[in-house]
Amino acid sequence: MSENGWKLFACCRMVGVMDQDSRGLYTALTARDSRFDGVFFVGVTSTDVYCRPICPAKTPKEANCRFFATPQEAEQEGFRPCLRCRPELAPGSAPVDDAQRIAQLIVQRLEEGNLGEKAGLEEVADQFELSSRQLRRIVLKELGVPPIQLLLTRRLLLAKQLLTETTLPITEVAFASGFSSLRRFNDAFTGRYGMPPTRLRKRATDDAGAIADSETSTLQLSYRPPYDWTGILGFLAARALTGIEQVTDSSYARTVQLGKAKGWITVTQSKKRHALSVEFTHSLTPVLPAVLSRLRALFDLNARPDLIAEHLGKDARLQSAVKANPGLRVPGAFSGFEMGLRAILGQQVTVKAATTLACRFVEAFGEPIVTPFAALNRLTPAPARIAQASVDDIARHGIVSSRCKSIIALAQVQGSGGLGLDGGAHHNPDDSIKRLAELPGIGPWTAHYIAMRALRWPDAFPKEDIVVRHNLGGVTAKEAEVLSQCWRPWRSYAVMHVWAMKRPLMTSEVVASD
Repeated sequence: MSENGWKLFACCRMVGVMDQDSRGLYTALTARDSRFDGVFFVGVTSTDVYCRPICPAKTPKEANCRFFATPQEAEQEGFRPCLRCRPELAPGSAPVDDAQRIAQLIVQRLEEGNLGEKAGLEEVADQFELSSRQLRRIVLKELGVPPIQLLLTRRLLLAKQLLTETTLPITEVAFASGFSSLRRFNDAFTGRYGMPPTRLRKRATDDAGAIADSETSTLQLSYRPPYDWTGILGFLAARALTGIEQVTDSSYARTVQLGKAKGWITVTQSKKRHALSVEFTHSLTPVLPAVLSRLRALFDLNARPDLIAEHLGKDARLQSAVKANPGLRVPGAFSGFEMGLRAILGQQVTVKAATTLACRFVEAFGEPIVTPFAALNRLTPAPARIAQASVDDIARHGIVSSRCKSIIALAQVQGSGGLGLDGGAHHNPDDSIKRLAELPGIGPWTAHYIAMRALRWPDAFPKEDIVVRHNLGGVTAKEAEVLSQCWRPWRSYAVMHVWAMKRPLMTSEVVASD
């Protein structure tokens, strides 16, 4: 397929006009090219089923195919998800403009808070200074369905995954996927898929065999390959918080507290598919959508490595780094406050020194928790607790007073809701960076580093970083800013590549200028 054809497909995916080049999309379907997995979906009119472009089923006739940008659009038109390729496992794509970021944020707020449509829209409308009516139009335009249908589809897809991949009781599946009652869940599932959820559970059990009762279940989170699993584990291992996180050569584990729900998760790379396997305790099922959303952010599973690498590889300075790290991701954050705390403690010190300070902090202020793992025994310190601590309370753990004041200020603004550091997409990242930099002791480097990881802003650029400047040839911060313009809108990924360059100085955010 021609280069122009690839670009056309990417453009079609962004603006939701898949029907403008159905012939080209059918060509991609017949090729079963994995690069289109999650980019479009095909509905087959002869079966009323919709599939991913990598589905192993026999390729349908072109006349029977309809193409959609999202699963929601396909289901809105009456198609059911394929039981073989399972569209709910298709990787997503990063938002690329304001409207898409708004739509994505609406999805996150509706999912993470388990909010009803009206409450969710009103909350997000206030943040964007728009009316709920305008937000409904944005969601309809960007995602092809009204918000209530979007929420219903996402809940049903999660329920379907829980039914087929876990042995959770159907009542728990209903509540874990966001339904307020078992009756509502049964009605919605039967109405959408033409069968009761018990039939899907029986089919999954027949296929996989009975699974012994357990206190945990495992789900798959897909990504678009390539994926540098070893690299992201190495990055997280160097910054792991003792008691909260444990990172090995092949896995990541951590404690979790969301609202009143407490538990733990472990993450490994699947050996059979392009996905991460997430084991979670059943105590987390009430907040499962939020847990999965945060893990997708932590491991940057929605990234488009093909598009990012193509763009950054055009710069001669990054060509070798991009070629050497084709599956590079920007590690995110499971907890925004945890990430902000880590960033403040990382100012003007080495990664190792910052990790030592952070671990002391966790030991002193993190609530104890019992897990099967000796290394996981603390929860992330709660912002409400830190907001009421004194400078002396924190300083006695070897943290200088200026950092103590910054930590307390961050906890206060986070606890009051004045600055959201969780949830990923933000409609105005520059405003969030500015508000962060207004807090005492938080300068441009810390603000951009938090935006890069906690806010998931792909164009953050901590130009003051000494390693970035060193690896770019000893340039000044102002010169680094000029050099970075050609990397937009993927400067966060460029930073990761620059940190990975083989230079004498340690390749990480060793020292900041805040």
